[in-house]
Order: sequence, then C-alpha cells, then structure tokens
Amino acid sequence: MTDILPEPIKFLIVDDLEENLLALEALLRRDDLVILKATKGTQALEILLEHDIALAMLDVHMPSMDGLELAELMRGMERTKRVPIIFLTAASAEAPRRFRGYEAGAVDFLQKPIEPDILRSKANVFFELHRRQKILELQRNHLEAADRRKNEFIATLAHELRNPLAPIRHGLEILNHTPDTPKAADIHAIMERQLGHLVRLIDDLLDVSRIGKGKINLLRENTAIMTAVDSAMESCAALIEEKSLEVVINKPEAPVVVNADPTRLAQIISNLLNNAAKYTQAGGRIAITLTRDDHEASISISDNGIGVDPAMSSYIFDMFTQIDQRTDMSSGGLGIGLSLVKRLVEMHEGGLSLQSGGLGKGSCFTVTLPLAQADGATITPQPSHVPEQPKRSAVPLNILVVDDNIPSAQTIGWMLELIGHKPVIAHDADSAIGLVTQSRPDVVILDIGLPDMNGYDLCRTLRKDHSMDRTVFIAQTGWGQEKDRIAAFEAGFDHHLVKPVSLSQFTEILTGITPRGKAA
Repeated sequence: MTDILPEPIKFLIVDDLEENLLALEALLRRDDLVILKATKGTQALEILLEHDIALAMLDVHMPSMDGLELAELMRGMERTKRVPIIFLTAASAEAPRRFRGYEAGAVDFLQKPIEPDILRSKANVFFELHRRQKILELQRNHLEAADRRKNEFIATLAHELRNPLAPIRHGLEILNHTPDTPKAADIHAIMERQLGHLVRLIDDLLDVSRIGKGKINLLRENTAIMTAVDSAMESCAALIEEKSLEVVINKPEAPVVVNADPTRLAQIISNLLNNAAKYTQAGGRIAITLTRDDHEASISISDNGIGVDPAMSSYIFDMFTQIDQRTDMSSGGLGIGLSLVKRLVEMHEGGLSLQSGGLGKGSCFTVTLPLAQADGATITPQPSHVPEQPKRSAVPLNILVVDDNIPSAQTIGWMLELIGHKPVIAHDADSAIGLVTQSRPDVVILDIGLPDMNGYDLCRTLRKDHSMDRTVFIAQTGWGQEKDRIAAFEAGFDHHLVKPVSLSQFTEILTGITPRGKAA
C-alpha cells in the first residue's frame, strides 16, 4: 500500500491582517501542503465546511468574530470539532482567556512576533499526524475493499463451480437409471464440455497465481495468428453454438506471423472470444478482425452484446472485476479472464485495449503484438482438431495405480483398461509396497498426496530396490507449478502429470514403454 496521499494536506490560517497571512504562508510553505487563508470568522467557517483541514491557526483578536468564538463554533460542528487549533496572539493571554481557549479545543498558544522555528516545528507535528491518520484510513479502506472482493470472489467461485457440476451430476443420475438411453451420446458430450469448463476455470486461476509470482515462461516461436484463432474457435464452439451466435472472421490473404508462445496466444484469443460470447445475447454477432502494418499485428474481437459502462473502462482489466450486468443475462465469471489476458499480452511486449459505446452498445477488445522478424524461421503448423479414438496398446503393461482417492484410482484403472493395459490399485503406501513386491509392475502411477507417506518419499523408497530400475514412475498430482515438477524429478519420477490427466496423455506416455519381461 502506498504512503502517497491522493491530495495534499491542508492548513487553515485566520487573521484579519493580510500581511500577517502572507508572512505565515511564507513560513509554512512546503510542496505537499496547501495553505488556505481567511481574514474573518465567517469566511473561515465556509472553508472548514468545504475542506478537510489538518490544523487551524487562529488569531485571537479579530473584529466581529474573534478566534475564541470561532473555535467554540468549530467545536459545535461534527465536521470540525476534532480539528486541532493553535491560537496566535499579540498580547499576553491571561489565565481566564487561556482556559477558555483550551476549553474550546486549543492545543497551544503562540505569542506574536512568532518564532519561525517554533512555528514550523509545531506545524510539522500536526502535518505528520494528519498524514499518518489519512494513510491509515486509506489502508483500512483498501483492506475493507479487498475483504469485500474476497467475499464476492468466493461466492462467485462457488457459483461458477456449481454451474458445470450440475449438468455433470444430472447426466450421471440419468445414465445410472437408464444406461441404454438414446440420449447417452448427447449426455456424455454435455458432461465432457462441462468438465472442460471446470478444468479451464482452474487453469486460469493457477495461471494468474503463476504470473503474479513470475513462474510462467513463454516458449516463443514464429506463429501464424490464425492458428491461434482456429484453436480459440474450437474451444468456444459449444458456447457459440448454444447461443446461435454468428461469428465473422476478417483476415488478410497472407499469414500474419508473430513471435509468440502458441499455447498462450491461443489462450489470449480464446479468453477474449469466450468473453464476447458470454456477454452477447442469443442470436448476436461477433467479429474477429486481423490486421497488420509494418511493425505490429492487431487482433480485434468485437460484439454487439451488453457493452461496458464507461465508468468501468479504467479498471475492467483489474483482478476480480466483473461487468455490471443490467440485463436478464445470467452469465457471470470470476473476473480473472481479462486480467489474465492483459498480463499474458504484456509478457509478449504487446498491448490490450477496450472500446465500447456504453451499455447495450457492444464492445471491442484489441490485442496488438509485434510482428515476427523475417528471419526465415518456420511457422508453427496448424494442428489438426479431429479427435482420435483411443488406441489399444499392442503390448499390455502391468501398471500399479496408487491413489488414496478411491473414485480417482478406479477411473484411472478403467482408462488404462480401455487402452489395453492391466492395472492394479493401491490406496496407501504400505499396500503399494506390498503389491510392488508381488507383481514388479512395468509402470507405477503415484499420487503425491498419500495419507501415510507422500508420493515423493514412496518413489524414493521404491527406487532403492534395483529390481525396479526399469520401472517407469509417473507422478500425478494437483500441484502443477515448476517447483512441483522439479521436486518430482528429484524424487526419481520419470514423468509429472497434473490432474485431471486425460486419456491421450496416458496413451502418449505409455506408448513405447517396454514390459519388464521383454528386451528393450
């Protein structure tokens, strides 16, 4: 939190003689202080009602309303009753007058002619006191705002998690009661899409954390932007189809190439496209426009959706900021997507901007990125998006799955059987050690968070048995930061997979592993 106040501190000096005011102003002048001056009590009251005053210096002897009367009025008003007062007087203040002054809230009396060093010293005390008080108020306000955002975030996170969980649960209940229903394929497709939403939500949360800690490294290469656009279109296809949105793509004939991390570039465009689809009414229109000049490429994603209130434009990219919905749309979000996009774009030395005519007038987000240097480097080829059917292994492997989460272990076992392998299951380290002794598996898939011994220590223990030298150890865990990968490899794992692990990931790793009984 900053120690810089949004506005300077203000003192009020009141004296019926203009020359006295000028002299006091000259003595007190400093860069972060504003001196407000008044020549009579009524003028001083107007200033006090309009401004936040850190210290009032009042001349005792003034016509119509003297300093003591002004101080008594100040003490009678809620806004000014706590303003510290220093009285300035040319005459010796007798005891009754001093008592009346202190009763009215005076903190000191200074005799004229005033000693400059004493005046500055006393003024500095109240300047610093007021500054610290304002900083504490700002910090308290920041903490209260952060607490509100945290509570809103937790409530929104619960909502966002329940949304995809509901159709998954409903689909499972339908399949449990009517496994042969003709809608089985549709139900499976819905459940798969909702699971994808969950994984994406968690990945975005983790990415925000990783970027904040400087844990994301870009793997940059010359990449055609349309490759990332096609990937984004695929990831958002379900939502676009569900809302019957028209998507128009405008692009130049020649490929537009940037030096970027292909995965992160696709993530940037996907998040913006998903945002446009989410906040555009059914039957609406989205345009993706790709342009370039001599130095940079621009990707604009515009829609005719609900738009953005101009008041939100300055903080729309802040963490946990959500568009203020004033329609009947139920779409929401955690408010991390645009913040994540902005950070990823900045890591690519690019820029992100928003244009919107206001509520109900749509919005347009534009990403600008430097063009790749024409150095003859190859362009990342566009990947095929046709899903492959699971392939059964020609050589079955004996695989030990160790996971204390019984449903997780069971489903991993079923996936392995689906691709032709022979899994056995253990739910704790002792059982795993016993099964290893009996079966000498070709592969061990270990969960890290076991109850009796963590996966790292279990891997080290099993690695001490030289009969396991040819066994492949795979860590599967919910911890996916770089330090977790390093810890896994240091413990002796050959691979590190982050939950939920897909069938294709298992297939890719297990293909080519030679069973223990056969020559490598």
